[in-house]
Amino acid sequence: MRLGVLGCGTIASAVVRGLAGKGHQITVSERSASHSLALAEAFEDVAVCGNQAVIDASDVVFLGLMAEIAEAVLGGLTFRADQQVVSFMAGAELEQVADWAAPATAAAVMMPFPGIAQGGSPIMALGDTALLGRIFEPDNRVFALQDGAELKSYLAAQAVLSPAARLVGDAADWLGQRVSDPAQGEAFLRMLVSTSLQASGCADLIEALNTPGGYNQRLRLHMEEAGMRTSLAEGLGELKS
Repeated sequence: MRLGVLGCGTIASAVVRGLAGKGHQITVSERSASHSLALAEAFEDVAVCGNQAVIDASDVVFLGLMAEIAEAVLGGLTFRADQQVVSFMAGAELEQVADWAAPATAAAVMMPFPGIAQGGSPIMALGDTALLGRIFEPDNRVFALQDGAELKSYLAAQAVLSPAARLVGDAADWLGQRVSDPAQGEAFLRMLVSTSLQASGCADLIEALNTPGGYNQRLRLHMEEAGMRTSLAEGLGELKS
């Protein structure tokens, strides 16, 4: 496909890296020049142009802009009726994108993660998920959402990633003070958590690790008694409100 990207920050750059070398023609905007130039130098199928040139060269245009400046940036650009637009902007609903990008079709809102650069990453998406599937799967998995309210709930719940990383990082620091190779210790814990959660549902994994008096059960109960689950529910509720 002929793919264009307006705005080339960290997430948009990860998307481009995940798509490069897959047979697409990719054009990225000059915004965030350090990212866009690095992509053009790394991949033969990535070119850097001004915003309007990106649109002119593309059939599907990804919007990696900040929501608060999107209207001002897009207002000075001309889209075509035969184009489809996909937004990465969490703060802009699909209807807003449709107004900004008319007469192009606002196809979808998607929320990618940095792991999309390597593949194997989840993509939250609202709208034409079949289009996104053709572009990003099977290297990644598109999770289709029903409406804006569901997207907001997913956005709140995905914030568990940072505290989960903090939890594993702190355990790795504790382990690193007690073993000869701290880097290996962290790599072990990261691999343990990621592969275990990929292979099993959360409830099933907790039950499998629920050996009475075992290390996993004892640490989980200690943290639950300290208020871990209550604190998590309260935090998610504040994000959703």
